[in-house]
Amino acid sequence: MTIPTDPETGEFHRAPNRFTDRITADGRDGWPVEPGRYRLVVSRACPWASRALVVRRLLGLEDVLSVAVADPIQDERSWRFTLDPDGRDPVLGIRFLAEAYHKADPDYTGGISVPAVVDIPSGKLVTNDYPRITIDLSTEWTAYHREGAPKLYPEPLREEIDRVNDEVYADVNAAVYEAGFATKQSAYEDAYQRLFSRLDRLAERLAGNRYLVGDTITEADIRLFTTLVRFDAVYHGHFKCNRNKLAESPVLWAYARDLFQTPGFGDTVDFDHIKRHYYQVHEQLNPTRIVPKGPDLSGWLTSHGRESLGGRPFGDGTPPPPPPRQETLPPQW
Repeated sequence: MTIPTDPETGEFHRAPNRFTDRITADGRDGWPVEPGRYRLVVSRACPWASRALVVRRLLGLEDVLSVAVADPIQDERSWRFTLDPDGRDPVLGIRFLAEAYHKADPDYTGGISVPAVVDIPSGKLVTNDYPRITIDLSTEWTAYHREGAPKLYPEPLREEIDRVNDEVYADVNAAVYEAGFATKQSAYEDAYQRLFSRLDRLAERLAGNRYLVGDTITEADIRLFTTLVRFDAVYHGHFKCNRNKLAESPVLWAYARDLFQTPGFGDTVDFDHIKRHYYQVHEQLNPTRIVPKGPDLSGWLTSHGRESLGGRPFGDGTPPPPPPRQETLPPQW
């Protein structure tokens, strides 16, 4: 895996999303919402893709938007379907996600990223715009939400959710990568400082509030959760984000456990995929490709005590049912 860093500054910069068409209720980009038409391609290792898995579960879109899970171990052609029989996705019929990218644009030479939504009839990639994918699942796919689905992007709170998301993206979601992939000390220390300064402020915010915005789970919580759940297993050591572990931050550790134990969150998390991906794919950081045995994951199921702060996880809605049999993960400890 090639890590794009600036040779002068040593900074890692994530490439912009190239495919930004939207799937909407009115089909204004040429892609109308239709049950069964699209396939969501994810890696359970990837925090950006994991957001889409959580939102899809909470909204009950499993029977409407099918999912393809890529192997957590990439090769030079990026995400591949070697977990499936014959190494092909059974619905799209392709071996590599890159094939859908090149059907959309034969001249495309950029990175191949997840989450990605593919149009099943044509085999073309529609979008890899991960921030927009989850917002559109909440706002454009409403006709197919399950009964009791929560409002993850409620209109009265959108301005605040967007502001919190921008801060969390810059200083948490992206900063862990900017610290881990930095090739110069100053670049690493800048990302490290921004990360822990923001985590401290988030801990202050969450000390008296069960959720980030309002009294229910929103898009903001999902975006923070997918980084926090990887923190001790990967980012603390592998990415040198080691001022302290998540488990040593009382407020954030309790907050993360609260979400993990909420249906739709922990049941989408595959620590085996997460650890094998980061430690075996990033050979520049871990040339031996040895995967650590720790940390002890059983703490994720311990009492968090956040109920005392009140809040209603699903608002006026209800928890999602258990995941479909084919998406149920094996016990991880």
